[in-house]
Amino acid sequence: MTSNSDDQVHWNLRAVMAAAGMFQTTDLRGPLQAQGVHLSREQVFRLVTKTPDRLNLTVLAALCRIFSCSPNDLIEVRAAAPAAKRRANGTTSTGGAIAELRPIPARIHRPSPDQT
Repeated sequence: MTSNSDDQVHWNLRAVMAAAGMFQTTDLRGPLQAQGVHLSREQVFRLVTKTPDRLNLTVLAALCRIFSCSPNDLIEVRAAAPAAKRRANGTTSTGGAIAELRPIPARIHRPSPDQT
């Protein structure tokens, strides 16, 4: 099972393949072609080993037919951790003021013509 950087979406294709007795990414290429989905060896490898950012519905439907599963078996969506809420006084729910989180702008002091 792999996950994206936010840990909100878990892609379970590798586990579903293992449950079906497929342990190599090349094992999936033939069944996909039988379903009318023609992907290169590299594309199938990325599909199995990484969580896709985009997924074609034709590919998703083919995977569901191959493994006799639903999209919920392949994709697990988890709720994200709630972000800190800002209050009217400029502080966050963690207690710090929002101004403390921003960098202080640099000030440039030029010498007056008298000092040269």
